[in-house]
Amino acid sequence: MKCRVCRGGAVIELRRHNAGFCPEHFLRFCRDQVAKAIAEFDMFTPEDRVLVAVSGGKDSLALWDILTELGYQADGFYLGLGIGEYSERSASASRAFAEQRGLTLVERSLPDEFGFDVPGGAKAAKRAPCSACGMSKRHVFDETAIAGGYDVLATGHNLDDEAAVLFGNVLHWHTEYLARQQPVLAARPGFPRKVKPLVRLGEREMAAWCVLRSIDYIVEECPMAAGNRHLAYKEALNEVEERSPGSKFDFYHGFLRRAAEGFRHSEQVDDVDLQPCSTCGAPTPGEVCAFCRLVERAGGSVPVTLGATRQVEPR
Repeated sequence: MKCRVCRGGAVIELRRHNAGFCPEHFLRFCRDQVAKAIAEFDMFTPEDRVLVAVSGGKDSLALWDILTELGYQADGFYLGLGIGEYSERSASASRAFAEQRGLTLVERSLPDEFGFDVPGGAKAAKRAPCSACGMSKRHVFDETAIAGGYDVLATGHNLDDEAAVLFGNVLHWHTEYLARQQPVLAARPGFPRKVKPLVRLGEREMAAWCVLRSIDYIVEECPMAAGNRHLAYKEALNEVEERSPGSKFDFYHGFLRRAAEGFRHSEQVDDVDLQPCSTCGAPTPGEVCAFCRLVERAGGSVPVTLGATRQVEPR
């Protein structure tokens, strides 16, 4: 197999593109795909400060690496979830990456700051672990980005992730979620601009990026995700992709081009009346936000002000 660009030996084949790439041109391909997504969806500019949510996994660390390679002002943010050894390894991988590259990593912790972990919070609130985790991350991510003065919050959701979520939302016709399934969610009072720069790249490309860039990342899935329907949707789409390369890209990006705007207008997603949470001040449709209710049920420390953050500063 030859590299499509230089005709040298290829190290990876991308069947969707019917092409192979050598290390140099594969890395360039990934940078170009991220740059194209940023430009196509008007995600942010070189003047914007970007906060990248990192988990220690391949996607978020690769995203952070690519954004710094492209010259963006990108800091990382790690949230400790208290999921035993998994969280310990996730934190170690995130810190090591930041220290090796002289980058700034902002850290916060659910157990240390709010007095509960994801397993305990899910049990107390009678929620699925992924539900309690997602709610907690959204709240703390938003709060940290705004308090830190960041213009944009970037997450490592890749093409495989977004296609799987879209598949599930279409299967069950969750129109309220389809209305918000965009690579960019605009900033609103109390909410930062949120972007997903990896929507043109899949998990396989991100794993290869990390190998070629010598990035150590945690390989295993979160132990709390066992039985998550999202993983089943990914497996189903992987089977389709194996028989018809490019199907995931066509499915997701076809939705964005042909249908997404119609769902957005029909649901009027930005017209919900919000008010400050009486406990923490975050925007919420009720008197108390869902995160503060979760903290209370879990017996944690009710958030009143933004907690202290610990940073790994550049050396």
